[in-house]
Amino acid sequence: MLTVSLAAQNPSNPAALDDGWTIAEPQAAGFDAAKLRGNFATMLSGEVNLHAVIVERHGRLVAEGYRTGRDKPQFTFLSRIVAFGPAVRHDTRSVGKSVIALLVGIAQAQGKLGPAGSAVLDFYPELADLATPALRKITVADLLTMGSGLAWRESGAGFPTDEDRLAWKKSQIRFVLGRPTVAEPSRRFNYNSGGTVVLADILERATHMPWTEFARTALFEPLGISDVEWVTDLRSRPMANSGLRLRPRDMAKLGRLVLNRGKWKERQVVPAAWIDEMLRPRLATGVEDTRYGYQWWTGSVNWQGRSLPWHAAWGNGSQRIFVIPDLDMTVVFTAGAYGDPQTVRQVQKYFQALVDSVAAQ
Repeated sequence: MLTVSLAAQNPSNPAALDDGWTIAEPQAAGFDAAKLRGNFATMLSGEVNLHAVIVERHGRLVAEGYRTGRDKPQFTFLSRIVAFGPAVRHDTRSVGKSVIALLVGIAQAQGKLGPAGSAVLDFYPELADLATPALRKITVADLLTMGSGLAWRESGAGFPTDEDRLAWKKSQIRFVLGRPTVAEPSRRFNYNSGGTVVLADILERATHMPWTEFARTALFEPLGISDVEWVTDLRSRPMANSGLRLRPRDMAKLGRLVLNRGKWKERQVVPAAWIDEMLRPRLATGVEDTRYGYQWWTGSVNWQGRSLPWHAAWGNGSQRIFVIPDLDMTVVFTAGAYGDPQTVRQVQKYFQALVDSVAAQ
């Protein structure tokens, strides 16, 4: 039996923790409090395997709810029952990709990494044997937008996918960059976790430290995020593409960072210009009406008869960090619905319902 926590029953009163968040009453933050409370009750008492929902607006937590649910860690066949709450990390899966994009911007600002138009092969002189004219055209930006043109099958019928193979390949970079080129760079979106693994490796080469350490010192610590885990693959390597585990409240900090154009509190953590470039929609994804920027998704949501853009970090299982700049609002979802498109559609409906509960801009 799934249960709704006290926070879900009282979404105007998130837990008071010493983690950098201040709390606001829903009405003071511009919400219809009754509608917001009703949405939380619906979301966290239904059949959908939702684990947590967080709403923050104008830099303050407004609503927070958790419940016990079934979850399944990566590389396991058996699921387990977990009592989720404010202090429990959750698999964020591909939300880690969006974190890698933030790190690229930080490394550029520190003068450790060149422009996004830099050729990927320039970082890999040892792979000269792979250097076809087509591969030489691929840039860091092409990896960020998943528009490299490299052949890659992330999902669909048949095991293993290229993502599965990535987890046990000895030389991941050679495996990814050795794939055939099937399209011109920057022309076609093709979801590719391998590109994110290459980006993380480029960060490691550019910063001269493990990319996980760079993430800790350059991004997470400035945001007051300390409870972080990167799940490892079958060769004990941290997975940039799908291994990040965070508390939902810390996921919301990433959303607030983006809404503040790279600033947390009074500190500019990521350059504002990079946030703008990162969020700029580039390639159509073929998923509803969404487009892809630099490892961040973009779509639209209705609010009082207007279509407002959102940007999001997405992860398998319906892990979501939505930011709506026009409403200065972040919505976080975590769930255990891995590979379940029906839940993806339901979470989008929940997201719309939460936006509908905003009474004033």
